[in-house]
Amino acid sequence: MRLTDFLWRPIRSAPTPDSTAASKEVRRLELKSRRFMDNPALGPYPSLFRGHGIEFSEVREYQPGDPFQAIDWKVTARMRRPYVKRFVEERELAVLLIVDVSASHEFGTRKALKRDLVAEVASVLALAAMRAGDPVGMLLFSDRIERYVRPARGRNRNLRLLHDLVTIQPRGRGTDLDLALVTAARMLTVRSLVFVISDFVGSTDLARPLLGLAGRHDVVALAVDDPAEATIPESGWVEVVDPETGERAVVDLGDTTVGERLTDSSRARDRELETLCARCHVDLMQLRTNVPYESRLAGFFAARGRRRLR
Repeated sequence: MRLTDFLWRPIRSAPTPDSTAASKEVRRLELKSRRFMDNPALGPYPSLFRGHGIEFSEVREYQPGDPFQAIDWKVTARMRRPYVKRFVEERELAVLLIVDVSASHEFGTRKALKRDLVAEVASVLALAAMRAGDPVGMLLFSDRIERYVRPARGRNRNLRLLHDLVTIQPRGRGTDLDLALVTAARMLTVRSLVFVISDFVGSTDLARPLLGLAGRHDVVALAVDDPAEATIPESGWVEVVDPETGERAVVDLGDTTVGERLTDSSRARDRELETLCARCHVDLMQLRTNVPYESRLAGFFAARGRRRLR
């Protein structure tokens, strides 16, 4: 989305973090993600990713304590007593976080910038993968590949990824998600769980690369946005800037047609993304800067696990 769509941004750039500030931010993200993972109200850890990295093993007779969702109704009807499907974990399931670090994430009007939300969600996912014993890696992109850390295991893996995410100073300002998807498909050598964390601003013609990636891997799209991207205050004439291109313009925000056009454009983008993900068999979750993500994230993956046991 460009200035012609009246997507307004604050005219500023991200400060360059010094080593002390970066260490504090990494520590904050690590502590917050650990509190999220250790919260008993969210259920046991396996419920977060259940359904990923498992394959069908056998059908056996129901035993007390087996989950209701695992019942195989066809076999149960044929045998006239309950049977359940049994799954086993695959030997290798890598986790890759594809994270958008383009300039469009330097925006936020409520509780956080989009980049802050992206960092927190990425931290939770990295820690979850690490606790599961899965190799985890990260691909940071703008209009180019900024950094790639191959999936691997290790006690300090989460800290390494968080440090890279916090200290990255992108060379590019635009967005090329097509390139990121193609690169991920080329670099991954084992079946992987891939999280694409982006606001999907400026992304076009994603069907082919997304289908290519989802054809071999389990892909989840986490779309990050801010409420002000769909509604703007009526405040008269203001100067706006596109952070990805540097283009500036003066816009009359007192004109109601401007707000209507922005809302329509935002809704159209959401519909296009939903259609694209459905077509490519990619799960989609919307994350907003003004809405707590913790319970939604845990519920989202728990629902995926229940669905895959059917």
